[in-house]
Amino acid sequence: MKKIYYIFTLCTLLSTSLYAQTSELVASVSKNKLGLNQRVRIQFTVNKQGADDFTPPNFKNFQIVSGPSQSISQSWINGKESFSQSYTYIIKPLKKGEFLIPAASIKLNEKRIKSKPIKVIVLDPVEIPKDPNDPNYIAQQNIHLVAEISKSNPYVGEGIYVEYRLYVSQNISVRDFSYTESPQYNGFWNQDIKIKGLTTKNGTYNGEQYRYVVLQKALLIPTKSGKLTIDPIKMDIVIGVPTGRGDFFGNPIVRNITRSFASAKKYVRSKELPLINKPESFNGAVGDFNFIVTSSKDILKSNETATISMKVTGKGNLKLFELPEIKTPSELEVFTPEQKEKIKISSRGIRGSITKNYTVVPQYKGKYKIPSTEFSYFDLTEKKYVTLKSEDLFVDVLEGKELVTDSDALVNSKKDIVVTGSNFRYIQTSSSFNPIYKTNFYTSDFYYYFLILPLLFIPLGIIIGKRNKARNNDILGNKLRKADRLAKKYLSEAKKQLGTKEAFYVALEKALHNYLKGKLRIETSDISKEKITELLKNKLINENDINSFIQVFNSCDMARYSPVSDVEMKDDYEKAKLVITQIDKQL
Repeated sequence: MKKIYYIFTLCTLLSTSLYAQTSELVASVSKNKLGLNQRVRIQFTVNKQGADDFTPPNFKNFQIVSGPSQSISQSWINGKESFSQSYTYIIKPLKKGEFLIPAASIKLNEKRIKSKPIKVIVLDPVEIPKDPNDPNYIAQQNIHLVAEISKSNPYVGEGIYVEYRLYVSQNISVRDFSYTESPQYNGFWNQDIKIKGLTTKNGTYNGEQYRYVVLQKALLIPTKSGKLTIDPIKMDIVIGVPTGRGDFFGNPIVRNITRSFASAKKYVRSKELPLINKPESFNGAVGDFNFIVTSSKDILKSNETATISMKVTGKGNLKLFELPEIKTPSELEVFTPEQKEKIKISSRGIRGSITKNYTVVPQYKGKYKIPSTEFSYFDLTEKKYVTLKSEDLFVDVLEGKELVTDSDALVNSKKDIVVTGSNFRYIQTSSSFNPIYKTNFYTSDFYYYFLILPLLFIPLGIIIGKRNKARNNDILGNKLRKADRLAKKYLSEAKKQLGTKEAFYVALEKALHNYLKGKLRIETSDISKEKITELLKNKLINENDINSFIQVFNSCDMARYSPVSDVEMKDDYEKAKLVITQIDKQL
């Protein structure tokens, strides 16, 4: 019985304490920013019964248009009482500026409680529509599509985030929406971040209270320096707007309207990585990484395989740089490495690892050294380059063929010289040979042939000269032949530059341009994907070949902004060579 009494007493004390803690006077405004010609509603609400003697604040710099209007609301929900008592004013500013409306106060349970001051910013007069109750105007004022970026001045290779939010005021509701245009991220490597459902949150926009949802989120990594633009996201939204009228039962009548919204353009100014103290081994890695090179076996037989693993782990732009190459002795046969990635992209960035596995097969018996490898990255925290160096690796081949060196081969090739009587003979300086028959050249047939032959070349030279003159005067033909030669030249240059992204794609693009010059008789300044497609269709070129040609052009464009592997470069080269051959057959 005593336990029940103590529990009851404790509950009573807790409820009394809670009552005291939650008794407050709350001040709220319909908007924190307004034009000089606009009005604002300010409301003071107390959540407990028995409050009286309300004292309003000093509305200095404002004119009271109406108020105070008092209202009381009381309800019971699931056995719990809800109570509010409000004092409402409509005020308008007298001048521009940033003002602080002081606290109001009210007496509750013999104690005077105060509200918190509220900041209001008054700007230049705004254009007010003829009908402030126009649903389109209400929608425009109460819903906002916003793009927010985590950092506006990152380094090249540094990851930032863009988040698209939809802010909705308490006065209206969103019934449906659809995307009409997705954002473009030119100059960025980008990856969308998955959002699990649309969760409504409370927040502020321009100093006012709103509900908002995060619609999309993406990771962006600048691939070049300078001013970069994040294009807007566009969408159509179905909005429920109150009409100001009520139905028979007093419920507000809501009208559904559809409006198009677009976020504002965002600008990012990316910085070049510093050139000072930039190591030769730096290959574009930006972040925080670890680096290690290991061998699966230290001792093995000839023709037995071993795996040399190079691994980079950490956080940063793991998708935008190439791992270094290991250097091995020529006695070790090394196959093309296999690269594996374990990468996770989330709101915290890119984390994971990249591993490069080399298969090594020794050919000869002996002990071989695989020298250390360097890996460099730019540390964003320390704002400096960091170089990591692996340890030297040794491979001991116990069984196998002996490696024959040059000196061994020379020793093995030496043989003893056997001296005989006929080994050496003197050189004879004279001979007793005589010609079998003698002829006089000037009386021979060959003399007359050589005499007449130049005369035959004269008309041949005249014919060739005329052809060369006509060829030289053929300006268009010369241009076409020159363009054709340049196309072959740059295609050959592209093949030589395989593995060097910038030089390869510059040469490949020049090859395509010069081929078009030669075959379609257009200048580089006139080249566009639409015009190329049109001209090739007029020439009755197969549509698949046209699409392949345009794809190669697109690859040249995309390579400027995104990383490309050696395999992709070789594939683009083969595509270009094949499509040029196919189109050439049809022209």
